[in-house]
Formats: sequence, structure tokens, C-alpha cells
Amino acid sequence: MRLAVIPARGGSKRIPRKNIKSFCGKPMIAWSIEAGKASGCFDRIIVSTDDAEIAKVARAHGADVPFMRPSELSDDYTGTIPVVAHAVEWIAQQFGSVQFACCLYATAPFVQAEDLRRGLELLQRSGAQYAFTVTNFAAPIQRSFRITDQQRIDMFNPAQFNTRSQDLENAYHDAGQFYWGRAEAWLSATPLFSQVSTPIVLPRYRVQDIDTIDDWVRAEMMFEILNQSTERML
Repeated sequence: MRLAVIPARGGSKRIPRKNIKSFCGKPMIAWSIEAGKASGCFDRIIVSTDDAEIAKVARAHGADVPFMRPSELSDDYTGTIPVVAHAVEWIAQQFGSVQFACCLYATAPFVQAEDLRRGLELLQRSGAQYAFTVTNFAAPIQRSFRITDQQRIDMFNPAQFNTRSQDLENAYHDAGQFYWGRAEAWLSATPLFSQVSTPIVLPRYRVQDIDTIDDWVRAEMMFEILNQSTERML
């Protein structure tokens, strides 16, 4: 079985009710559910939540909510891997074995069905344990610096001060959209950011973390511009 797990707990602090807050005309979680359905990758798309309202919205947009997430997996400190492992184990016990599971974030409105398909194909072809979305940093991290307590500048790597930007190696970060993984990787808590993972590289203009209200406003602006550009090309 190929399973999509959308984690969506109810306790968002910085943006209250973030998972079901309206984003460009739909509850935020609806964009992820629709991309998952459009990809054709999944035998089941489930939402793991501890919140009755989120469960209701998820079902209304075509996802299953076959269980309510236990309280011990719903606090501010529980990571992604144990939440997905719990869902994989529960589904396997009730409906049969899971071969591949994709953690699809509820707050990923830029996720595209094509990327989900590409991620599954890459995972199967590469032999990796995970495949997940990444994008490169806009500026070279080798020339980054801190602001000290004395309001002065202190380079992390002063030896790179005179190195040209184009001569520095690209660095990447998690794009925060989805993680494909083999069921055994989730169940054994295999670390994501390691040699067992392969990257699905996305352009920076399709990546935006949404942790604050400023992030939310920026994401809606980006989303609308991308949709307008797509419509003009059709």
C-alpha cells in the first residue's frame, strides 16, 4: 500500500488554527489533500489529527481520518517521524501492509502533484530510504555572519570573506512540503537528514515556510502570482 499521512494537530501557537485557516479561498489543508489526490500516487490519504474540527474539514475535502491522534503525539515537541510511524503502524494493522508512506504537510499550498509523482519514482529508482523536497539558499551560507550582543558583525567563516560567491558550493535546506519514505524507515525512526535520503530539488520561488503571519501574507502573494502566471500560459 502507498499511504499519504497529513499531520495536522490543533495546537498551532503562532498562527492559531493554521491548518484550516482560509488560504486563497480554501482551508489550508485542502491544498495538500487535493494535490495528493491529483497525483494518483496513493491508495489512502489520511489526516493524523487530535482535533475534531480539523478532522471534519479534512473529510469534507476528501481525506480519511480513521483515528484521532493520541495526546502523547500531539504536543509541541513531538517530531514528524513518530507521528508518521504511528499512522503507518495503525493502517498496517487495520488494512494491510504499507510499502511506501509520504508525510505530506498540511501547510504546503505550493506542493504539486507532479512533484509527488517525481518523488515516488525517485525513491523507487534510487534505492534510498527517503526522498524529500529541498531548495538552495538564496545567499552563500559560507559568507553568513552573526550580530553580536554588542551589535557588531562576526563572520561564521572569516576565511571565505574574499571568496567570490560563484566559487562557493551551493547549500540546500528542507523545503517543508513532503517526505516520501519506505515504511521500514519510518517505523525504525531512521533519520531524515542523512546519507539514506535523496533530494527532490525545487526552485526557490515555489518554496515558503509558513510559521508567522508575515510568512502567511508573503505565501498568499506568491501563490496568487504563480497562479496568474500559469493561467497566462494556458
